[in-house]
Amino acid sequence: MVNSATEDSVTFEPDLPDVYGDAQPKELLRTIIEDHEQLRTLANRHVIESGQFDRALMLQLFRLAAKYECNPERFNSPLAGKLLISAFYEPSTRTRLSFESAWHRLGGDIMSIADRSSTGIAKGESYADVAEMFNNYGDCVVLRDSDPDAVFEMARHLRIPIINAGNGIMEHPTQALADVYTMLKWRPELLKEDPEPIRIGVVGVPKRMRTVRSLLTLLSRFSDVIKEVVVISDRPADTAFADGQLEALEEDGLNVRLTNDLDGELPELDVVYINAIAWVKNAREVMGNAFRLNDKSPLKEDAIILHPLARGPELDVSLDATPHNWYFAQARGAVFVRKALLTCMTRRTERVMDVV
Repeated sequence: MVNSATEDSVTFEPDLPDVYGDAQPKELLRTIIEDHEQLRTLANRHVIESGQFDRALMLQLFRLAAKYECNPERFNSPLAGKLLISAFYEPSTRTRLSFESAWHRLGGDIMSIADRSSTGIAKGESYADVAEMFNNYGDCVVLRDSDPDAVFEMARHLRIPIINAGNGIMEHPTQALADVYTMLKWRPELLKEDPEPIRIGVVGVPKRMRTVRSLLTLLSRFSDVIKEVVVISDRPADTAFADGQLEALEEDGLNVRLTNDLDGELPELDVVYINAIAWVKNAREVMGNAFRLNDKSPLKEDAIILHPLARGPELDVSLDATPHNWYFAQARGAVFVRKALLTCMTRRTERVMDVV
């Protein structure tokens, strides 16, 4: 039987917030002093790994992202005349659409590839040859590929910038940028004098999950305001972390502890980042299936939850209507972070800076 539509079911309130929590970035915008020169360093550079970003550069990107988010109607043409090649050879909803939304909202045009089987790669064409064609067709490439080496191979032959939107289990740098941006919008006082350090829980497997790997690298840039990162995993240290991964984080000053007791840690965590999916080759791999969050979980009263999405049973919908829900704000903010990054990489920052 087909449900009949009622007036309540077909109307909506466009002015109601689509996220819970104070997700507005105005305080973050006021906290960071603009430094145009930092953003200029992104010109003529590819973005492949999260390790490319230091704290100063991240803060300037976040300031520009906050400016875009505070003034969504003001900047609508910085990328006019520019063409993005959006090449997603692996399934994606949020990453692909947020990049394309960011580019469109800045006035640019897009060519989109969403199916590997429809490309020359399916016929055996090399990444090097594809890159040569891209040089002639667009001004920037966003690539997602389950082959970890694809983005490196293509970058070697490109004369236009490429952004890694996920390369197998290795990296997802722009997702991690959006994650840290969300945390700093939630608590901009972390960037002020003598802040109260926070404790962050990361539910996942750093060795196998590109979102977790990239996030931990960027968190190490803020180790002075992070009391502890608790990695919650059902794997021992030798399989939870890649060779040298934990040591590198600790050398950067990040205090990392591994445990398998989610509920035992939750009452002391200010931020809970949870993920249960890794994309391995061409298959979805679920990890940490025993770890679940719902509205009965012993969360700290003012804690926030982040998730890169898409979610499964690890993040119950009962949390959607609670102040813990910052994962929708996280997804929304990713558009503005990517707008900031794309503006810089295509050398259009002078069109949006306060002072040139």
